[in-house]
Order: sequence, then structure tokens, then C-alpha cells
Amino acid sequence: MNVENKHRETLSAARRVVIKVGTRVIARASGEPDLNQIKMLADQVARLHELSHELLIVSSGAIGAGVEALGMACRPTLVPDLQMCAAVGQAKLMALYDDFFKAHRIIIGQVLLTRADFRHKTQLANAKRTMHNMLEHRVIPIINENDVVANDEIKATFSLGDNDQLASRVAKLVHADLLVIFSTVDGVLDENKQRVPYINRIEDAYKLINPNHGGSSLSKGGMESKLSAAKRALGAGCKVVIANGRQEHVLADIMAGKSVGTLLTKD
Repeated sequence: MNVENKHRETLSAARRVVIKVGTRVIARASGEPDLNQIKMLADQVARLHELSHELLIVSSGAIGAGVEALGMACRPTLVPDLQMCAAVGQAKLMALYDDFFKAHRIIIGQVLLTRADFRHKTQLANAKRTMHNMLEHRVIPIINENDVVANDEIKATFSLGDNDQLASRVAKLVHADLLVIFSTVDGVLDENKQRVPYINRIEDAYKLINPNHGGSSLSKGGMESKLSAAKRALGAGCKVVIANGRQEHVLADIMAGKSVGTLLTKD
């Protein structure tokens, strides 16, 4: 058995899993939520929930949903407008998640966090306690940056703040066993644009990526952001898989130990 397969086989035993969903995974190009994709995600998460895994979802897509709901031609650039889009879009996005998970008789709860929450000891402890309590009561937290009151994620480049970073901080906070980062690429790609199935040194992953690769007009980040998030999660003892969230059955395949996406582990 090779090293990749050995590590892949352990993923099914991951009790607590944080799933980060990028904007383009659950939205159309206009920013409008893609109902089929959100349903597919909810169906897959529900299946793991039935198998007694503890799931937390860090979901982007609020600003894009707000852009579409407000009839804007494109994502605005002014912070007040972006925050307005976040306020409108977050409500729309949570309503959709609630509808799709309700079909599985699963209760979800909204958790909005800011950078300040991770710097403030008491606020961080409160957030941790709340999410642990939600998991104990079989409630799935749907987590996002609170863009209405904090503009770090809106204004910053990948090195300062985005939902990849938020997901890794959440994974560390709740002592997750696995962080799954969903994007619209199949994983870390080599110079020939082929998926690299397994990486056990994060430094090797950085050597593979295109430094000029960034996000779309709807999303922040890019592969460098995802590797930065992976590095933090790996440092906390959490395995990481970066995969294409629009691929059918992708979450089930990851948890079944199939060679999907890029698995990152620490030496």
C-alpha cells in the first residue's frame, strides 16, 4: 500500500469535518445561487450526518447572492455597497440552506464571525462553546465572515482574510480531523495542469502553483490562499483535501478514501 492510500483510508474515520464552499461552487456566473449545486452539497452533507460525522460548513456566496438579488450588473467596489450585498445575500443564502437541509430533517444554525473574534479571548471561547454545543445537538453550523460589520475579508488580499482562512481557523478552533476545501478546480495542479493526488510537504505544493492565479470577480482567494489555509490546518493536526466541489459525489468519494482532489498531510 502506498503512502497516499494509507492516508486516504483514514479519512472515513474523521469524526469532525469542516467543509469550505467557495462562491463559484454554489453560484452561477451572475452570482445567483445555483440551486442544483446547493442541493447536491446538502444531500452529501446529510449523508455524512446520518453516519454520525460532525459537520461544519464555511460558506461563501453571500455577496454574490446579494449582487444578483439587488439587480446589480457586477460586484460593486465600494465597501458600503459590498456590505449591503452581504446583508441581503446572507439572508437569501441561509434560507436556501435551511430549505435543502430541512428536507433531510436537519437543523442548521448561522454563525457569523469576524477577525476580532479570533483575537479576543472571551469572544473566541464563546464562539467555540456555541459551535461545540450545536454539534452536540446535531445542528450543522453554517459559518461565514460577518461582512456587514467587518470589511477585512471584503478588502483584503488572500494573505489578510478570506473564507479559506476562516475555514482553517474554524478547523483549528474546533479541533477538526479533516478540512475539505471546495473550489472549481480538481485540486493542486502541476505544470501540465494535471491533478496532484497527494502532497505531504506544503512547501512542495507552493512550488507547483501559478503565483498569478487568483479568484474570479465574485470570489476572493485562489490556490495560494487555499495552501495558506491548509498550512494552518495541518499545523493544528488536521488533514486537508482540496477538491472540485462541483464534481458529483465528491464529498462521499473523499470520505470513502477514493483518490479525489489533492490530499495534504504533514510530515
